[in-house]
Formats: sequence, C-alpha cells, structure tokens
Amino acid sequence: MSCAQEDVSIQNIHQGYVETWHHGLFHIKSSALLCAVGLGIPCSIHRCGGAATISDIVNDTGVHPSKLTYLRRLMRMLSFCGIFTSEQPDESEPIYKLTPVSRILVQNGAPTPYDMSELLRIVVRPSTAVSTFFSLEAWFRDASSMTLFEMAHGVHPWSLTKNDASYNKAVNDAMVMDSRILMDIMLKEVSVTDIFGGLTSMIDVGGGHGVAARAISRAFPHIKCTVLDLEQVISQAPSDGTVEFITGDMFEYIPPADAVFLKLIFDCWDDDDSVKILKQCKRAIPSRDAGGKVIIVNVVLGHGVQDNAILETQVLFDVYMMRYGGAQREEHEWRKIFLEAGFSDYKITSILGFQSIIEVFP
Repeated sequence: MSCAQEDVSIQNIHQGYVETWHHGLFHIKSSALLCAVGLGIPCSIHRCGGAATISDIVNDTGVHPSKLTYLRRLMRMLSFCGIFTSEQPDESEPIYKLTPVSRILVQNGAPTPYDMSELLRIVVRPSTAVSTFFSLEAWFRDASSMTLFEMAHGVHPWSLTKNDASYNKAVNDAMVMDSRILMDIMLKEVSVTDIFGGLTSMIDVGGGHGVAARAISRAFPHIKCTVLDLEQVISQAPSDGTVEFITGDMFEYIPPADAVFLKLIFDCWDDDDSVKILKQCKRAIPSRDAGGKVIIVNVVLGHGVQDNAILETQVLFDVYMMRYGGAQREEHEWRKIFLEAGFSDYKITSILGFQSIIEVFP
C-alpha cells in the first residue's frame, strides 16, 4: 500500500468516525428543541424585546438558577443549529435572538400569526412518535402485516385517537396550525383562482376542524364547503356556520361535490388504500367537462426547485409516515395510483417548499 493510499484510508476513517457521531446524535437536536419550547424560551426572548441573555431567560422562564450553566450549553447548541442567533459584544453575556425557526415557536402573542409548537410536540412526542421508531429493526424482520405503529403500541393510530383524549387533542391541535399556515401561504402565493374559481361545492375529506375549508370559503364565498371526518374529530370541531361538518368514513362514502379536497391524507395509506380513497373521490365528483376534480395537497418527492434542506425534509417525512404504513411518493408513483383509480390526467403545482398541489381529473 502506498503512502497516498494509506493517507486516503485514514482520512476516510476519520470522516466516517465524525459523521457517525454526527448522525447518531441527531435526536439531541429535536429533543433540545422540544425542551426549549416546553421551557418557553422563544416566548421569553420575544417578551424581552427580541433579545435576551441567559440571565434574562432564567428569570423569565423559571428555570432553576442552578441549571444556568447547563442552559448556556443548550442555547449554544441550539444557536449553532440555527434555532436562535447569538451575539457576544465585548466580554459580556451572549445575547440571543429569534430566527425564522424560533419565531414560529412563540406561543401567545407571537411576532407572527403562527405558532408551530403544537406540530413540533406531536412530531417529537416521546410516547407516540419517538418511541415508535425503537421498534423499527424488529418491524423490518417481522413477517406480519401490522404497521410499525401497531407493533410499537399495540393499536392502530386511529384507534388511539378515538380512545386517548389527550392524543386526539394533540393531533387535532397540530393539524389545525399546520393547515392554517399551509392554507394562508397557498392562498396568497399560488394562483388559486384557476384551481378553485370555477367550483360551486367542495368536500374537504379528513378536513379535521375545518381550517382549510374555512380559508377556501372565505377566499371563494360562492363555494359551499363541507368537511368529512371521523366522529372523534368532528365532535371537537368548532362550528361557526361557515362550513358544514359531516361524520363519515372516506373508505365507505364521500358526498357528491364539484371537487374533493384532501390535505396530507395519502401520507397515512399504502397504494391499495390510496386507490380505494381515490375511487370514492371519483364517484363523488362530476366529469371533467362539468368541472369535476380532486385537489390533493401533499408531498411529491423531488418535484420543483429543491435544495438539500427541502429534500432531506421530504425523505425524513417519508420515513416518519412509514409508521402508519403510508408513504411520500415520487411523481411516477402518484401517476400509477391515479391511473389505477380511473383518472385520466393530473397537474402539479409546487407550494410551501416541500408540499405540492395536485389537481387530478376524471
């Protein structure tokens, strides 16, 4: 072996050693972020006028003074990861400020109209999200048809939402805020008149508390919007008369309308179940000539202008949804299930970084 070859080998080992530690410690980032939200650190910095020292944060959040040194280390890590910024003028204490990430994690009086803390809590929820993946290796070796979630928790996730009120509330709260942000950006930044303008009625399938349907109804008052979802979801939905709520199962029946709207529904289902849902959608809408369509908001892996952060988010989200037996799909995979369900054509419009709008035509 030449010296050059030996140098390359040592360099590769060194790189692999560092990157193995780096990837193995990824869970620390999400746990620390969840901790910061739980302690109210983004809120504290906001209350302090947008800039706060460690001492300010300790005094404002009730963190025990004995943990000040540890809090400084937590904030150093989160600042390095881009959750906060850190400035240290002269020899004084570092001053921490909000970034685009922490700015949408401020609760009650946020500097933006959004608060993504509930979504973060459900994605990093120890009992039903993080712990699920402790069973990943065993699930891959298992020959049964149970989902990863069922193997880890002994029940289907929809059974858990029905029987566990706290989990049901956490899921609903997270979906409300996700829908609010998604719909606000979609209606402001996408030319949605071509998508919704010609409709007179729309069914939001799996629409939860009706955030998306209300946003569409406000933007297009001529559209009669209805939400179809499970009883445990509909029973908790606030009703202001803007939209109608119907209890039902998308696999059994979808009421007729010009369009069926589905936001992040197909993540949870495999191809066979997705085709079944789409067939119910096709039965509910008129022909394409009469304006019938299915409108899907979901990930299309690799579609549109991408950067590494968006692509990594998409593939991480794909594995996250593996726990339900669902998937994120590339365009050719979407095309396959559309054709199997009897649709003839589709159109994709990218929105909100890693999401897309897919119009599917009978």
